Amino acid sequence: MTELLQVPLQEFHTTHGARFVPFGDWSMPVQYTSILEEHRAVREAAGLFDVSHMGEFQVDGPDAALFLDKLVVNHVCKLPDGKAVYSPMCASDGGVVDDLIIYRLSPESFLVCVNAGNAEKDFGWFLKQAGRWDLNVEIEDHSDQYALLALQGPKAAEILAAAGFPEGAALKRFCHETASFAGAKLRICRTGYTGEDGFEIYVPPAMAESLAKLLLETGSPMGLKLCGLGARDSLRLEAGLPLYGHELTDAITPLEASLGWTVKFDKEDFIGKNALAEQKEQGVPRKVIHFRLEGRRIAREGTPVVDRSGQNVGQVLSGTLSPMTEGPIGSALVDAHAEIDSLAVDLRGNHIPLIVAKPPLHR
Repeated sequence: MTELLQVPLQEFHTTHGARFVPFGDWSMPVQYTSILEEHRAVREAAGLFDVSHMGEFQVDGPDAALFLDKLVVNHVCKLPDGKAVYSPMCASDGGVVDDLIIYRLSPESFLVCVNAGNAEKDFGWFLKQAGRWDLNVEIEDHSDQYALLALQGPKAAEILAAAGFPEGAALKRFCHETASFAGAKLRICRTGYTGEDGFEIYVPPAMAESLAKLLLETGSPMGLKLCGLGARDSLRLEAGLPLYGHELTDAITPLEASLGWTVKFDKEDFIGKNALAEQKEQGVPRKVIHFRLEGRRIAREGTPVVDRSGQNVGQVLSGTLSPMTEGPIGSALVDAHAEIDSLAVDLRGNHIPLIVAKPPLHR
């Protein structure tokens, strides 16, 4: 068995009572107290997550923007310095290779954040595509140069300012800038994955524990709690945000995932454009929906979705109990022609009516 990778804050998490689980190739904290308590802290005050397992690529050169514009479905060339953009990255058939956040550092320099489980695959994809095009671009994997902390919740900006980063706290949504901390360079970004206001902070691994302690000491009186992957997943599902491998896969296109707003058909070209244009013209055959259920039974991933006649028309992609509504919620991929108002989940022969809802599912 391959030994699991450890984040730079492993000892910090252990000291604070974290329970660890394998997540891909990593040993990650899933919770400290309870998922319910941590989830509610983010909705009502703030939570601090360690997401240092994420991958980071540096893309530089005169053609860096053009390269990324051809690689992903959203606009990159139009992105100003100091801004970030979310985008799926597709294969030629329109299936999603991964979904990314791209930060423009300067006219010829970008930082790209990729999902941890896809980092090795993505880096190979970047290099493969760079080899296809005659572009002046350099790509380097800088994942080991960063630890990544996510400060999320309605009090996140207040906590960040009180910790000595008022400029970072004043950033607008999907903007980023550098800051200094104990002689080290940080990058503060106002992005998030919880449905709440929040910040991602890229920090050198050697300084991660000092920064985590500072934020925790500053924020605890305001209700800040350490949070693990358990709360991160329930928060993102309540907010209707996709998780790669669930609402996005190499067999689910951005159009099917209700991410059509990210696909910029006005661009001259990008990988997957022809397939996505054809799917848009013909109409998507399937679509991702979100739902609530009455009662307490959770429809887990893979649970069949059936129509009024009992015919299988899809399956659940993600399912959990919403800590805010105390009821089951989830997402499902269903046939586009299915009658939305008559769907049910098949829980061991029991057909539980599915209440289609528009995220956020807790409001």
